Amino acid sequence: MITEKRAFTVNGYGMVAALALLQLATIGLAVRAGLAENPAVALWILAAAAVGFCWHGLFMVAPNQGKILQLFGKYVGTEHSTGLRWANPFVFKRTPISLRVRNFESGKLKVNDANGNPIEIAAVVVWKVVDSAEAHFEVDDYESFVTIQSEAALRNVANEYPYDNHAEGILSLRGDPLSVAEKIKSQVQERLGRAGIEVIEARISHLAYAPEIAQAMLRKQQASAVLAARRLIVQGAVEMVTDAIATLAESHELELDEERKANMVNNLMVVICGEQQAQPVVNAGSLY
Repeated sequence: MITEKRAFTVNGYGMVAALALLQLATIGLAVRAGLAENPAVALWILAAAAVGFCWHGLFMVAPNQGKILQLFGKYVGTEHSTGLRWANPFVFKRTPISLRVRNFESGKLKVNDANGNPIEIAAVVVWKVVDSAEAHFEVDDYESFVTIQSEAALRNVANEYPYDNHAEGILSLRGDPLSVAEKIKSQVQERLGRAGIEVIEARISHLAYAPEIAQAMLRKQQASAVLAARRLIVQGAVEMVTDAIATLAESHELELDEERKANMVNNLMVVICGEQQAQPVVNAGSLY
């Protein structure tokens, strides 16, 4: 695997001054030798041409950009220092690569969740290139690679979790967005690591049931929510009735037989769990 290394370059502004002096000197000596009909004029002309060729070694590097240098097809390094730089003039190929933070939003993918329900899901992936050599040489097109691998990872995560789940301890796509986002980020990073790319953030941007089952799943979701709420209400009512009977027995020393306890439990459960306001009934006689 080709990994990034620092290219050998020097400050371009200093080289401009040096090359300018050398260029003027060689041209001046060539003209002087030519006027004097000195046989060395050809050497000075070649020297002036060589200095002119060295000007080709100058190149610019923008902020948050790298330049990948290749010498006759061989990778010789990447330059990240911004400004004017100078390298071996025979390095004809200097490929720019952006190191800026970028984001990619997948299209709405239609997949099945862990329960087999068809859903629509999309995600936003924030990423940047951290190894220019891997991104440029290890994959054919790293931007296309990010797109395809991110969508593949998103499909895989969507298959592992249900859309929604009211049971405790079970993660769901809708109920646990932070945990699911970390899972997506981990899987995308695992796939993109070979291309020298770092995933900064990944999160779900769209989540819904597929249109053909949206209405049916909405009714099911509402029924599940009502059932979960009823279960919570009944559990709380049982605890309240238990506390009431225990308080009467301990604090007020009121002993109730089993039939009176059952009647009290029945009345309290109706009052607590009932959806409508309870209507009191005055009992003028005895329970027996």
